[in-house]
Amino acid sequence: MTYDRSVRVQADFPRTVTAARQALAAQGFGVLTEIDMSATLKAKIGREMEDYLILGVCNPQLADRALDADRSIGLLLPCNVVIRADGAHTLVQAIDPASMVTLTGLDTMAPVADEATHRLDNALAQLAEELNG
Repeated sequence: MTYDRSVRVQADFPRTVTAARQALAAQGFGVLTEIDMSATLKAKIGREMEDYLILGVCNPQLADRALDADRSIGLLLPCNVVIRADGAHTLVQAIDPASMVTLTGLDTMAPVADEATHRLDNALAQLAEELNG
């Protein structure tokens, strides 16, 4: 089972981060959390790694609907989006919202997951179009 929706872009890491934030915002997602894994691992255990950023994103209307369907869904919120250097490219990965349906087993979660998938796919497509020419 794949649990991500991804796009590889031909842009450097900083430009991709900026464009990803804009594409997500255009689809109604705000960034609630930000974890710089590169800096964290370097500071905590001395580990060097490629640029790797985790954004915890949320669309409030979708989160509200998901919480109405299952109060425990907060365990899976916010939706994580990873932006990471991958050789000469940058990879942007979003959690596949269908995993919420799979993990909960709740059919009532499907419409929320479908809309979240549509919005995330639109953001990734916009990003690819902007950064891949």
